[in-house]
Amino acid sequence: MKPIPTVEPDTHPRRTLLLALATAALAPSVAYAQAFPARPVRVITSFAAGSGPDAMLRLLGERLGRLWGQSVVIENRPGGGGFIAVAEARKAAPDGHTLLHIDGLNFTAAPHLYKSLPYDPVNDFRPITPLHAGFFFITVSATSPWRTVGDLLAAARANPGQVTYGSWQVGSIAHLGAVALEAASGTRMNHIPFKETSQLYAAVASGEVGWAFGSPASAGALQRAGRLRFLALAASQRSSTYPDVPTVAESGGPAGFETTSWVGLFGLPGVPAATLSRISQDIARLMMEPEVRTRMVDFGYVSQALTPEQTVARIEQERARYAQTVRDANVRLD
Repeated sequence: MKPIPTVEPDTHPRRTLLLALATAALAPSVAYAQAFPARPVRVITSFAAGSGPDAMLRLLGERLGRLWGQSVVIENRPGGGGFIAVAEARKAAPDGHTLLHIDGLNFTAAPHLYKSLPYDPVNDFRPITPLHAGFFFITVSATSPWRTVGDLLAAARANPGQVTYGSWQVGSIAHLGAVALEAASGTRMNHIPFKETSQLYAAVASGEVGWAFGSPASAGALQRAGRLRFLALAASQRSSTYPDVPTVAESGGPAGFETTSWVGLFGLPGVPAATLSRISQDIARLMMEPEVRTRMVDFGYVSQALTPEQTVARIEQERARYAQTVRDANVRLD
């Protein structure tokens, strides 16, 4: 074994002065991060109460409150494609005590779906970390005559524009995923948007709407109650939690078809980088707790804790990918 080399202290006068100046410049932001939070933290979420992302946020919020010694207050502002939550969050002081909880699509796909947005997706918010990602099931009523994705697509081809699918908002992953399925299968269906996930899946269960993409968190309760059926999983391989549910490709759909999205936390401009990193690190720490990991699996989610820098890089990559997807599908929301 090689001996560990020793490092002599740097005593060069100029280098010592530069190091001292750099340390002094960093000290305020470090102190700010250490002092955070100085009061209750408000998290504005674009998801409805009772939805999967809301349930996961409340689980993490409870633990963050204990860790920080300050309460974490969740405010649900659903609807409007996430714009309602965004508008509310933008009113807050940029001190880290107000955070935005929202679908990553608002920063990756939305810039290509709208000619103009009521916010700047690059400059109005600072990414902190994704919380979780997940694939989606094609859900149908338990009484639906469709037993496979092939059956669903055959009905759509036989009746262009007549087969309906729902989503919890225009521009959501449930909407864009369905648009992608239409493009991949050469079909045309009818989109029915809802304001809340509870309304959406109740409509699918009753047969009012033909089908919708859903997660175990958002549609699982009705599936377990026998009112919904998971027709297929939009992923490259089956879920270990639902091993009997085939993938879309296995069920007669397009080969390699996937639909996934992630939900994350964002801060406002002006919040010190050290504070953003502190929040990200604390969340990553909580993600390792056994109960949190178990709930993630139950919800069909995958932990996605990243640093703020990694989150920025991810958004930039996905924004470029969605530019191509939206252009190919010719989807516009205004």
